Amino acid sequence: MTMTRQTADVLRALQGLEDDRASVRLRAALAVGTTPDPCFVDKLVERSAVEPEFFVRDMLTWALTRHPVSLTLPALLGELRSDGTQARSQALHTLSKIGDRRAWPAITRALLCDGDDEVARSAWRTAVVLVPDGEESGLAEVLATQFGRGGRETQLSLSRALVALGDVVGPALRAATAASDPHVRAHALATERLLRDPDTGFEFAIEEAKRVVALGGSGQEG
Repeated sequence: MTMTRQTADVLRALQGLEDDRASVRLRAALAVGTTPDPCFVDKLVERSAVEPEFFVRDMLTWALTRHPVSLTLPALLGELRSDGTQARSQALHTLSKIGDRRAWPAITRALLCDGDDEVARSAWRTAVVLVPDGEESGLAEVLATQFGRGGRETQLSLSRALVALGDVVGPALRAATAASDPHVRAHALATERLLRDPDTGFEFAIEEAKRVVALGGSGQEG
């Protein structure tokens, strides 16, 4: 049986996603997104879990957003239960780009508190995009349990997620500023400053908060 041109193009694209050269994988992902086909979805999700190059992963995510949500959503939700940290992180990232709130129930507390910083950061960003109206306060309470975690990039990601939720995070922030852990207090104070003044840089806010904590202040003086 003679292979049709369409079948040959599909096979070429699928093979390209596995090529040793990042440039070839990038072109293949672009081709798949340009001419979406249901047969690509599983391979795109599978490749996202192991692709080492950021710019290729970004193209894989774009390609997935070009396919029907009815196909991509189940595949991505399945990845959230994967043992692989990149599989979970990339699935979360792609879900945030798709923006379908039917994925919200899968954004569990376990993911929001995942032991891997990259997974947790992806979960925070995705949760802010998908949280249903009226559930922002509950999300803020969970996110507030992560104050003081990780390095600057992780702390900045958490602060941005909380600030994106708006004034509803106030009670969770106030509770965290009274925590016994000075790292938690400083991070909460910095986030509170960013909420009041979004133009404040995180570096300035966190250093100022550390000084306040070191001097025994609560940040509520004056």
